Amino acid sequence: MIYNLAKKFMFNMDAEKAHDLALSSLKKTANSPLSCLYSQNLQSAPVDVMGLSFPNPVGLAAGLDKNGEAIDAFAAMGFGFVEVGTVTPRPQPGNDKPRLFRIEEAEAIINRMGFNNHGVDYLVKNLMAVKSDIIVGVNIGKNKDTPVENGKDDYLICMEKVYPYASYITVNISSPNTPDLRSLQFGELLDDLLISLKEKQSELENKYHKYVPLALKIAPDLDDQEINQIANSLIKNKFDAVIATNTTLARKGVEGLNNGNESGGLSGKPLTDASTLIVQKLAVALNGAMPIIGVGGISSGHDAMAKIQAGASLVQIYSGFIYQGPPLIADIVKRYRSCI
Repeated sequence: MIYNLAKKFMFNMDAEKAHDLALSSLKKTANSPLSCLYSQNLQSAPVDVMGLSFPNPVGLAAGLDKNGEAIDAFAAMGFGFVEVGTVTPRPQPGNDKPRLFRIEEAEAIINRMGFNNHGVDYLVKNLMAVKSDIIVGVNIGKNKDTPVENGKDDYLICMEKVYPYASYITVNISSPNTPDLRSLQFGELLDDLLISLKEKQSELENKYHKYVPLALKIAPDLDDQEINQIANSLIKNKFDAVIATNTTLARKGVEGLNNGNESGGLSGKPLTDASTLIVQKLAVALNGAMPIIGVGGISSGHDAMAKIQAGASLVQIYSGFIYQGPPLIADIVKRYRSCI
């Protein structure tokens, strides 16, 4: 009820202004009596993935809390884990506004944010201030003005800085809103990046006496050959997990709708089936070599279980959470508990 009232108010605002207001409110109310407005005590539904013990399989996808400002508030809502970022070495403003659009009829969102964030040093300060014990993944990327052939340097900078504070680290090479970024998903550029990251992981493990798993986030706009090539690279380089999927460039399901032709990445209900199909194909290609985190169009416990039945060990939500709020977390956990 409370979320529905807040949603009605925020959906009358510009999408990005509403997003900023929501995050600011959560940051201010976290760890205060006002957190009772959104906190939930959910039944345990533990799952072990990447050597980590998750209290439940429902995570917040990257992109909603880029700078890690409201982690404790999301923990209070009952998320099993939170992924912050995408963060880049240097602060950057992102693409020109407007750049975030709701498509309410389809329960979808299009964004072309462009990795807007305050930079990795700002994020680290927020990670150090977290009071809850929630599992926190950090999603890392490259600055827009860093040439793609030098992109791995940005990932290594971010990885080194967040490593002591992250539960796991996600390498984002699949956003459609940074020029040429998706080219890192293929061939020599991918292998070179994965090799360098695994070498850095080993170096940092020795330094901090702590193993922080590495996950790769991939796009939904891949053909079977590309999926197999990525899977082979991940296996060869002994990555710890893969996240499927990011937003899509396709517009199936939003044709002719208000904001449906905006450029950027589409998320929400129209992505459900395409993302689940990628999870399924990836599971076949990986053949159990590493866990999959399923994300894309999850709007119900049924959608989450479809991802899990397709081969995912964990799921993440974003657009569905914007449209439904904390009750979606509870619905997924309840459905998961009934199926395990």
